[in-house]
Amino acid sequence: MPKIKTNRAAAKRFKKTGSGKFVYRKSHANHILTKKTTKRKRTLRQGHIIDKTNKKEVKLLLPNG
Repeated sequence: MPKIKTNRAAAKRFKKTGSGKFVYRKSHANHILTKKTTKRKRTLRQGHIIDKTNKKEVKLLLPNG
């Protein structure tokens, strides 16, 4: 039986937490930051948990965590 391969694009974007949830970083936090408010930039810095509707799909892309 062949091994299940991890989707490398997904592996770079999502990390599995200890409780089994997936954390990702939001976009728009890299450049052109002068026009964005401090509050907006602060929320972009934090890791966000994936919604339960997308969890099944991400689990298939990352079979080994």
